[in-house]
Amino acid sequence: MTRANEPGWLVVLEGIDGAGKSTVIRRMLAYLAEAGRECVTSFEPTRGPWGMKLRQSMIEGRLSLEEELELFLKDRAEHVENLILPALRQGKVVILDRYYISTAAYQGARGVSPEWVLMTNEQFAPKPDLVLLLDFDPAGGLDRIRARGDAPNTFEQLEQLREVRRIFLSLDRPFIRTIDASQEPEAVWNACKVELERLFPGGTLAAGKSAL
Repeated sequence: MTRANEPGWLVVLEGIDGAGKSTVIRRMLAYLAEAGRECVTSFEPTRGPWGMKLRQSMIEGRLSLEEELELFLKDRAEHVENLILPALRQGKVVILDRYYISTAAYQGARGVSPEWVLMTNEQFAPKPDLVLLLDFDPAGGLDRIRARGDAPNTFEQLEQLREVRRIFLSLDRPFIRTIDASQEPEAVWNACKVELERLFPGGTLAAGKSAL
């Protein structure tokens, strides 16, 4: 069966901040490098002009829902055209820290239909081969953010994050795999690794690989 992103793979890490996405991505990059897979990593919002407007709003105060949605769509369209699709066409594994799944959850928490967000983005953005949704309690996520010396931004208010989490867990797409991120880091990575290996035919990642 032909995959939509063939010859490449699109893997996305999702979840609230503090869930451990960056840690999993580091482990994943090391694991894939050992397997001889060429990877490209990126994140959203990007550091392009539209993404930087969104990042600035995280500090200065949130934009209207309509403005946020417009900026996310513009930023993602540029991201898809300039990085994601070219890398997939070259047979690379593209690993993203957030994608349109986050838009459905975070802007959904402000009132827009999450399904509308998914359908609108899927008209131009390639669907992931795998989304690893790291599920974690929002209060614990905020504690982790503060523990690393950061202050929660305007997207990271507790009550809103609880609604974001609820929406994340309600999203119905066959490529989403929910991982319990309250476990020890090694257990979280092992659960992610199981899902990652299923993407590749014939156990090509698992064969002969040492535990990382």
